[in-house]
Order: sequence, then structure tokens, then C-alpha cells
Amino acid sequence: MQEECCEVVVTAADADWLAGYTRTLVGERLAACGHQLTAIRSVYRWEGAVHDEPETRVALHTRRSLVPAVVARTAELHPYDVPCVIALPLVDGNPEYLRWVVAETREPDR
Repeated sequence: MQEECCEVVVTAADADWLAGYTRTLVGERLAACGHQLTAIRSVYRWEGAVHDEPETRVALHTRRSLVPAVVARTAELHPYDVPCVIALPLVDGNPEYLRWVVAETREPDR
């Protein structure tokens, strides 16, 4: 069976920064692609206060085995102290698309 794929969600305040970040991860073959939504609203508690801010979100399609590398690379690049990086499993999908995701991403570093 082919390697499992997943969707990694990352958020940021700046849509242009997030697009550049996505291009970097695709260029480094940590993700096959990213689908960006530029108008989301984030309500969260940070440092004792509730915030309500506009943000942007990208859904990266990648291999589950690359999630640790995506998390590490995000920690290096992201302007937030604690960026949102969460991986969601894909339970099924177009087999041809999932094969493409695997083909367009690299093998994880061992």
C-alpha cells in the first residue's frame, strides 16, 4: 500500500507571507501543493487575553512521514512564537491524486 497522505493546516496573519512560505515548502518537496484561503477569522486566547484577528490559512498536501519536517521548517520560517501547524489524516481520496502527492514530495530524512 502506498504511503499515507495528510493535509497540514498552517495559519498566518499575512497572505503574501503564507503564499511565499507555501512556495518554499513546495520547492523543497515538503508538500506537493497548498490551497490557500485568505479570509478567515481567528478567535483565540494568547497571553491571558482573547484575540479576534483576521488570518489566512493554507492546507498543504503531503506525506504523513514528512509532518515532522514541515513542523520543523515552519518553526524556522514562521513569524509567530507558536504557529498553528496541525496534520489531518486523509481517510480516502482519488488514488491518482494521492499517488501524485507522494510522487511530488521527497522521502523523509531518516
